[in-house]
Amino acid sequence: MKPSNTIPFAGLTPERILDALESVGYRCDGALMALNSYENRVWQIGIEDNAPVIAKFYRPGRWSDAQIGEEHAFTAAMVGDELPVVAPLLIAGKTLSVHGGFRFSVFPRQGGRAPEFGEPQILEWMGRLMARIHNVGARESFVVRETLDIQRFGIDSRDWLRDNRVIPEELAPVWLGVADQALDGVRHCFERAGRVEQLRLHGDCHAGNVLWTQDGPHFVDFDDARMGPAIQDLWMLLSGDADEMGRQFGHVLAGYETFREFDDRELQLVEALRTLRLMHHSAWLARRWHDPAFPAAFPWFATNRYWEERILELREQIAIMQESALVPR
Repeated sequence: MKPSNTIPFAGLTPERILDALESVGYRCDGALMALNSYENRVWQIGIEDNAPVIAKFYRPGRWSDAQIGEEHAFTAAMVGDELPVVAPLLIAGKTLSVHGGFRFSVFPRQGGRAPEFGEPQILEWMGRLMARIHNVGARESFVVRETLDIQRFGIDSRDWLRDNRVIPEELAPVWLGVADQALDGVRHCFERAGRVEQLRLHGDCHAGNVLWTQDGPHFVDFDDARMGPAIQDLWMLLSGDADEMGRQFGHVLAGYETFREFDDRELQLVEALRTLRLMHHSAWLARRWHDPAFPAAFPWFATNRYWEERILELREQIAIMQESALVPR
């Protein structure tokens, strides 16, 4: 694959970033530090005689203004419930601004370190926090933001990769065949679980989106917030083999059920959701390949070895999805 000449953040120069912040009333001192983000562009910006702020410039074309507005309303509701969530600042009555053709929001800077999800007390703390977030998420539904489902994450990902001939020609038939089998496995998992509640989720609950301080965890990014089952925000806290994940989930569940009942049927969805995430990730990389940040950060994506590993990965998932569901210990 070759990057195209269409660069989504072309023109987002340091000068334009500072101009954007000053357009909404900040007096910048010129200090800029890029923060780790591939989907959007995020900067820490120094402010004269005040603490630095974080400016997030949204990827053009990804979310509509209404979809971003729903994310911001969700975070505002959580802050209203005194949850440790970093929400965008309200500036002149709004949280989304535009300058030079780029949409952006400003956030307070939140310190902290990456959490150690393997520690029992941290897992229980995360369980309690996720339950409180889900209590807010269940009060109402997103109207315009996406839902995590088989169609969007699985079928659409497979079809996009196939139709755009992303997969090396000699590996495409094998990958597509394995992907079809994996999607069948996902469907069977959802059938076993039955009808489960859909609620507003964080959607991408991994250690990179949590900052840990002496006061506990703080969530800093709800860019992937969407509708889905509660287990989506819990399984990504787990790692290791089935026994280890079962032990870890036991701690998460102990914290979670302090504030919210968990539907055990959703345990049938853990490996199905993992499979959908794997397929969606490959399609995400392919869709973003025209952004120069992606070939630089993921050079192995355009190699045969990458797709050979994905074939093996999906085959493993097919086998795992045929086994019994995760058992909390």
